Amino acid sequence: MKLLIGTRNDGKVREIRDVFTGLPFQLVFPADQFLERLPEELDLERGSSFAENAVAKARYFATRSHLPTLAEDSGLEVDALDGAPGVFSARWALMHGEAGREAGEGGIDALNNALLLERLAGLPEQQRTARYRCIVAYVETPTAKPELVEATCEGHVLAAPRGDSGFGYDPLFFSTELGMTFAEAPLPAKQRVSHRGRAIRALIEVLLRRSK
Repeated sequence: MKLLIGTRNDGKVREIRDVFTGLPFQLVFPADQFLERLPEELDLERGSSFAENAVAKARYFATRSHLPTLAEDSGLEVDALDGAPGVFSARWALMHGEAGREAGEGGIDALNNALLLERLAGLPEQQRTARYRCIVAYVETPTAKPELVEATCEGHVLAAPRGDSGFGYDPLFFSTELGMTFAEAPLPAKQRVSHRGRAIRALIEVLLRRSK
């Protein structure tokens, strides 16, 4: 089965490829289909929920590629911040006027992490509980009813980053199950417990059952 993965995020590309290893799917990505990045893609994550964003991305890339499409939306929910950054995780710092600050090598990820540490400054570990949440959407055609799956993983936000792998908030997210940050974890370990790994594996099970 040829399946388009509707993301341009290099970190997500690596992780999604890994989850599909050895399975009967031919994964392609926007660049493989010569789908140039268009200005309207900036509006695909303007929804009020992860599900809304995931479906919007799946329908958009299915329309452009004419292929069955999988897309996901995910983010970090911090309890002490009433669930923020949540659905705005990828552009949180930009929304709070941080665009002009020097981002350094880590770009927007560095700004987002700096803002998170600033907002949680002084809070003890037991009050820094958080989770990653991911919703994956699959559409056979642009107008088909989407198949949705959701997964989370629990942890807390550290007071300083640890590890140099992963992306996004991974250096600050300490996984309860792994006993380390996602940026410290080897990819197979992260994939086993992560929100994205769990959600995509659940969707794969649905697609495999359909194909029988």
